[in-house]
Amino acid sequence: MNRTIALALLAFTIPAFAHAATLKFPSDAPIASITIPDSWGPSETESGIEATSADSAVYLSADVADNGSIEKVVSDAVDFLTKNGVNIDPSTQKDTPVTEVNGMNMTTIEWDGKDEDGPVSVGLLFVQTSQNKALVVTYWGNKGEEDKHDAEVKAIVASIKPVN
Repeated sequence: MNRTIALALLAFTIPAFAHAATLKFPSDAPIASITIPDSWGPSETESGIEATSADSAVYLSADVADNGSIEKVVSDAVDFLTKNGVNIDPSTQKDTPVTEVNGMNMTTIEWDGKDEDGPVSVGLLFVQTSQNKALVVTYWGNKGEEDKHDAEVKAIVASIKPVN
């Protein structure tokens, strides 16, 4: 009985992946996998994968880049944000040191900004999946609303793994 209760409590502490799919992308030649809750409606794009929290407070995308295309992928991500009304405040830029997650080097650049709904957090996460391949993860979250998705976002990022 106690074991059943303990397992039930454990299940309630990790709702981020109660209903989630692990997606390998790009589908024609996968370089990475990521686990995203079904409620975020993950879908494959031309260059990776994207998802939005059910309440639209957080948008995430992960785009594949190689040594020759990383600048274009970053430029495309910034263009996407701009086309969607996100204004980034360059004076708020914060860079994080390189850390290792699942055997891959990761680093982020973060900014504050604004969109039509008010203040937002914006970030680009760079994940080196192999010698020649990387992911550029774009994050866009509404301040005040994004905090309730912290555990999910952390779990999504921690789920990124290289596909060999």
